[in-house]
Amino acid sequence: MSNVDVVITGLGATTPLGGDVTTTWEALLAGKNGIRVNDKEWVERYDLPAKLAAPLLVDPTDVLPRVQARRLDRCEQIAIIAAREAWADAGFELPRDEEAPVDPERLGVVIGTGIGGPVTLLDQYELLQRDGLRKVSPLTVPMLMPNGPAAHVGIELRARAGVHTPASACASGAEALATAYQMIQNGRADVVVAGGAEACIHPITVAGFAQSRTLSTRNDEPERASRPFDNDRDGFVLGEGAGVVILETAEHAAARGARVYGRLSGYGMTSDAFHITGNHPEGVGQIKAITNAVRMAGLSPTDVTHVNAHATSTVVGDIGEAAAIRKALGDHVVLTAPKSALGHLVGGAGAVESIITLLSIYYGVIPATRNLENIDPRVGLDVVTGQPRKVELAAAINDSFGFGGHNVALAFTAA
Repeated sequence: MSNVDVVITGLGATTPLGGDVTTTWEALLAGKNGIRVNDKEWVERYDLPAKLAAPLLVDPTDVLPRVQARRLDRCEQIAIIAAREAWADAGFELPRDEEAPVDPERLGVVIGTGIGGPVTLLDQYELLQRDGLRKVSPLTVPMLMPNGPAAHVGIELRARAGVHTPASACASGAEALATAYQMIQNGRADVVVAGGAEACIHPITVAGFAQSRTLSTRNDEPERASRPFDNDRDGFVLGEGAGVVILETAEHAAARGARVYGRLSGYGMTSDAFHITGNHPEGVGQIKAITNAVRMAGLSPTDVTHVNAHATSTVVGDIGEAAAIRKALGDHVVLTAPKSALGHLVGGAGAVESIITLLSIYYGVIPATRNLENIDPRVGLDVVTGQPRKVELAAAINDSFGFGGHNVALAFTAA
């Protein structure tokens, strides 16, 4: 594998805080919150103990043409919206006729998802049971398949270097960026559109997470429910969203005079091989992922001064991650935890939080963690609270960990 500088030239997102990157970033800095009471009738029908959610602020059906939206699962809709924003932000136009702004043979797509399109699957099964075969959509399978978001983006942009879909639970979006990095380093592509998407706020997912006791039940205080690193944390809030970035070789970006937000300089991907939902008690996989990312980036632990933490607000997970960060990097790093405002975007989390990490480097400011009123003393690290913190950042890590023992750490550096 070669050693090519990989830069990020475009960003796109749709989240519980905003319909694009700018509104999401500004809302995060302003201390706004995307978590609210889940007002779907099924919450009461099934007497679900967790009555909160972090839905998209801008519904994708308000953005996409009606005919196109009806042919896509919600997860596919938001992947396309985020990809279009990132593509335009990078200075590219959509392909027309025989013209394409990037050689299709040198363009790849990697968009991860933890779950994919089960809402389509469940809805179509209901139709089959109630109304029979003739009511089932012929697009059911393309809408429910996990590779649907990546495939639709690849078709729209004419990407022929490869279209891939990591499915590593909550680490999927971050793994997509690492896979894109690999594609460029291996010489398969000059440009890769990479990210993650998830849209599955549904009775079965909420019920399943609730039964595993991972969701917050602070139902009377939605804005205070997600509390990473706080002594009173009691679980995460399920959200939906997508984030997409454009990665290029530095040479390709320079040749066209592109703006550069920063570099993806290294990654670490490991697996715990320990438990299907819990992380290894010694944090060996998380520590190695962070260490590998730092080493690949050509950095030392002291060069990394900021970590955008996975920090889901679970009782065990937050403390395990903090311990892993201290062991891998030391106690000098400054943390933030965006899930306090965004909720947990599952397959979209790693991508959206990578965008936040990049913007922290680009603008020199770390967003504050909401609801951290009484930090758990076992954290042992500085966590930004109250107001955003202005600080010059040369290197930062974004952590993403997923059910199944998936660990991904991405090392970003200044342009």
